[in-house]
Amino acid sequence: MPSDRTARWGALPPAGPQRTLAAAQLAAAVGDGAYYTCSALYFTRVVGMSPTALGLGLTLAWALGSLAGVPLGHLADQRGPRRTSMALALGTAAVVAAFLVIRSSPLFLLAVCLYATAQSGLTAARQALVAALVPPAQRTALLAHIQSTLNGGLAVGAAIGGIALSVGTRAAYLAAFAVTALGFLIGALVLRRLPEAPPATGPSDAGPRLAVLRDRRYAAVTAVNAVLLLRMPLLSLIIPLWIAARAPGIGWLGSALFVLNTLAVLAFQVRAARGITGLEPAARAVRSAGLLLLGSCAVFGLSALDVPVWAVGALLVAASVLQVAGEMRQSAGSWQIAFDLAPPGRIGQYQGFFGTGVAVARTLGPLLLTALLLEGGLAGWLVLGGVFLAAGYAMGPVARWAARDRGHAVSPPAPPVVAGAAPGA
Repeated sequence: MPSDRTARWGALPPAGPQRTLAAAQLAAAVGDGAYYTCSALYFTRVVGMSPTALGLGLTLAWALGSLAGVPLGHLADQRGPRRTSMALALGTAAVVAAFLVIRSSPLFLLAVCLYATAQSGLTAARQALVAALVPPAQRTALLAHIQSTLNGGLAVGAAIGGIALSVGTRAAYLAAFAVTALGFLIGALVLRRLPEAPPATGPSDAGPRLAVLRDRRYAAVTAVNAVLLLRMPLLSLIIPLWIAARAPGIGWLGSALFVLNTLAVLAFQVRAARGITGLEPAARAVRSAGLLLLGSCAVFGLSALDVPVWAVGALLVAASVLQVAGEMRQSAGSWQIAFDLAPPGRIGQYQGFFGTGVAVARTLGPLLLTALLLEGGLAGWLVLGGVFLAAGYAMGPVARWAARDRGHAVSPPAPPVVAGAAPGA
């Protein structure tokens, strides 16, 4: 019989609700991969939107989505996270399916806003579902599995989207969107296999309905995490621009580094999350992430020096390895902290609020980092690394301050898991 450690940290999550949650994420991630690969070029080349209009529309969409995360998370707490997750997955599928018939730019922008709103709410509802079905000390292990699964699904979806891009016709783009809608539809159907998680009772019944909006300590933790999430635009935006400006002969390396990041998370995220079962181990993980991200920024910055092209490439690869190591540690630590500090009856709304850090990083990151790094060179990279280091070291004290007077703040030890049995049964 597998040991508890094997059950929690093996290649697959334990059979039962945990594996079902991972399977639902896989289906949705395949759809997301196809959508993210094709959407920008479809809107500009086929629909006829200008890049500026598209950029403003996406910024507006994700800003609205981040605002919707808290009330939709609260809805999951009140109506049940399984039911809410299914509804939002079906809503996402319907919105993407609308791309098959919509022809005007205003309607596309409306659809994109609805897509971002449903996605933000779905993330919060899924986290509430994890909290309802999985013992506290096993949640980070499961989320590591889900993150690994997500990257694998994104890779498959991106490959499908790549085929659509190579064909380049309206029909090919629409076929990719059909895959996206089908992925979310399948994800909703998979969620039906889960037991019904009852609506929250207890702490959520007293006090203000959206209590997280008055929780300054949790807001501080979210703000520190948002600073660390500024790593997100690096590989997708900054590094391709950096290579184009300093070593255009190896422009292909930007895509290769993105693939490297995806495969590393797929292979090592579960291992990177080992031992993170409470607030203190999570704070240590985030602190180590700050150190790794500092090292990554320093090595990225060295590529600005007058060195041969092969040396630039080697430095960029080394920096990307350090970055993905920091990313995995930061992700695992932040998951645990976000759950440990959320009141049991308000997991959905608290997770929705914590998820706004992603929207902040996606919205402000490109503006801040292009000015700091592309113009600042090595000095700019060192400043960013210092910011990451400071945030990594600040997370522990801020999280402990937020945990003060919260009886639920530290996760209990993990109960033994019997292979093949539903966790928490």
